Amino acid sequence: MKKQNILNLIKYHVEKNENAFRNEAINIARYFDSIGDDQLAEYIMGMIAESNLYTPQGSDFESRFLKQIDIRTMEPLNLPIEISEDLKGIINAVNHNVGINKFLFEGLPGSGKTEAAKQIARLLDRILFCVDFDNLIDSRLGQTNKNISSVFNEINLIPYANKVVVLFDEIDVIALDRINTNDVREMGRVTSTIFRELDRLTDLNKEIVIIATTNLFTNFDKALIRRFDAVINFNRYTKEDLIEVAEFYFSSFIKNFKGISKDTRLFRKILSVADNLPYPGELKNIIKTSLAFSDTNLEHDYLKRLYNNLIGNLDGIDISQLYEKGFTVREIEKLKGESKSSISRKLNKDGGEDE
Repeated sequence: MKKQNILNLIKYHVEKNENAFRNEAINIARYFDSIGDDQLAEYIMGMIAESNLYTPQGSDFESRFLKQIDIRTMEPLNLPIEISEDLKGIINAVNHNVGINKFLFEGLPGSGKTEAAKQIARLLDRILFCVDFDNLIDSRLGQTNKNISSVFNEINLIPYANKVVVLFDEIDVIALDRINTNDVREMGRVTSTIFRELDRLTDLNKEIVIIATTNLFTNFDKALIRRFDAVINFNRYTKEDLIEVAEFYFSSFIKNFKGISKDTRLFRKILSVADNLPYPGELKNIIKTSLAFSDTNLEHDYLKRLYNNLIGNLDGIDISQLYEKGFTVREIEKLKGESKSSISRKLNKDGGEDE
């Protein structure tokens, strides 16, 4: 503990700055705990608790760079079993309290990284703070570097460390490969600062959980990757996984649209014949817009729009091609808007067979 800590306490008391006084007192308690004087540390924390200065509520922690995220209402996650098992492993590791507390989620946009971080915070019954990169990044030379140090100082001063998850969403914004020739020197310094601060966090605070996400894992500095206790790959969706996710969204959204006929079988078939399905974030938007933009006077118009969005222009595809893809005459009728008799005649003419 330094003389400055005592001076700060007096200063904050005179200024009646309750939050700053509490944070300084907790910092002093942590110092005594770190040198083995746990009785004094507990005494200080007890005094703070008795004076109602120490309450684990997100609203009583003021920060320039950390925003609290509401996780009270969340949609269920539809993740592959392998990823779900990894998330359970994270929760188990944190609950064991052995200093495993920094995790990197990597994967394509829309793969569920951010939502998974929210779910982990909820299951751990912790407050979730997200780093506000809009305020953190500064065009002035050296200021971003200073802000990085400031945000980690704020993290280290959070008074209820074992009740918090801090999310660096899309950390690649500030963490580039230092040896990348396209990188500017300033961002290289920023990355080095992150190394130092993560190491310092490990020494000072083993209770706060840090989760970072990235869409650009291959561009990451390998030394930064080593600062995390585990890296979770979210690029592990099979086609069947994505079809199940899509069906979940479809069932949820279609309830809000009257006059639209729910055809899960044809919906799944369109997904199954698509060469490549997007990841859940984009898939969710495609399903929602296919329903929202559909003509309610045409009960199957959303299926045509879904086909167009996932596969290609349905109007430019021959009936025989649809039949070869495995669509029945009745399904082609719904997609093309032609009568079954007309479709059957065309198929017979082309050498196809009826149902």
